Amino acid sequence: MRLEWPTLGLIILCYGSWLAAGLWLWPLVPALALAVMALMGALQSSLVHECLHGHPTRHRLINEALVTLPLTLLHPYRRYKATHLAHHHDEQLTDPLHDPESYYLARYRYAAMPAWFRRVLRANNTLLGRIVMGPWLAGVAFLVSDGHLLRADARGVRRAWALHVPAVAVVLALVWAMGIPIWLYVLAVCWPALSLISLRTFAEHRWHETPEGRTIIVESSPLAWVFLFNNLHIVHHQLPSAPWYRLPRLYAERRAYWQDLNQGYVFPNYRALWRQWALTAKEPVAHPVLRREAEPGVS
Repeated sequence: MRLEWPTLGLIILCYGSWLAAGLWLWPLVPALALAVMALMGALQSSLVHECLHGHPTRHRLINEALVTLPLTLLHPYRRYKATHLAHHHDEQLTDPLHDPESYYLARYRYAAMPAWFRRVLRANNTLLGRIVMGPWLAGVAFLVSDGHLLRADARGVRRAWALHVPAVAVVLALVWAMGIPIWLYVLAVCWPALSLISLRTFAEHRWHETPEGRTIIVESSPLAWVFLFNNLHIVHHQLPSAPWYRLPRLYAERRAYWQDLNQGYVFPNYRALWRQWALTAKEPVAHPVLRREAEPGVS
């Protein structure tokens, strides 16, 4: 389709529901309003992911404009696009130096960290830790990294933030006009929204000798629509241009093939992940195979 109406409709529903919750529901049932806004914040993050992959139109600037208001405030669209498309080099998945979305660290970097921070990172590798602490740890790491890039005048970073800051100002102005304290919006909307995304990304990738074996399948979830079916993550990585609403059919048509392709890295739902890793670290923080020693010139 030249214009993917399901995606455009979902974008309108997302922003419309967020506005309705803040303008109409907040004065009546504040807790419910914040819950709806958090859910829409998570959905908007998923829609950003959809748009940077070339949906719902064939025009990248239109796709960017459709999701330009960042309901969770943190990530500039163009920065996320740059890092996420780099993440899609599947041969480098989980490599702590080349995969921007890897939760592993190079062993030499991990060893150089203070003992207390290593304990924090180990706790962050439990599902409970990732949901509670993950958004804050990832957010601070992202801001520090982009701060270095801004000072180095890295290509495209300054432009990304120049576009992002006014969009954040618009969101904060709307929140203020709704009468919601900014601190409450950050704690009760942004944090839970990013925690929902952390649930999806917690086990999305693992180390495996084959690139295809590194990407998960979670077969069902009541939150699948919020994740835009990226719980079927191997399908997305193999067919990144497929729109979200086709992923369930693509998976169902070749279920055995996908499960064989990803070496059986399959879970029936997120409850299974919770039972296994709620309080137990899923994996070591240091990459089990790669980046054990520093490369020449790498600090």
